[in-house]
Amino acid sequence: MRIFYIILSIILLTSTQAFSQAKGPMPDPESKVIKFYPNPAISYITFEVAKESNKAYTLQIFNFLGRKVKDVTDISTKTVVNLSELVRGIYIFQLRDPNGRVTDSGTFQINK
Repeated sequence: MRIFYIILSIILLTSTQAFSQAKGPMPDPESKVIKFYPNPAISYITFEVAKESNKAYTLQIFNFLGRKVKDVTDISTKTVVNLSELVRGIYIFQLRDPNGRVTDSGTFQINK
């Protein structure tokens, strides 16, 4: 039960950061990550992103404790992220636009 409360608090904190980091008008509410698979992942995860051709998005992955473990800057419409150096657990991803605003976020699990 304690783990549930910790996961819930991490998700709530990351979602409130998206609103507090907005500079100017909020980005459109539609989701930028169309899908990510497989979930749970073992050695890699694929993100499919609805990307505008003139924007350079960044994908950040955080561990269960909130520490950034991966920062992927070369995002295409279909990006495969290698997870072999990460341990089993629950991870949070954030897709950021060039201004640093979080446009989408979610969680996934790694089972090894």
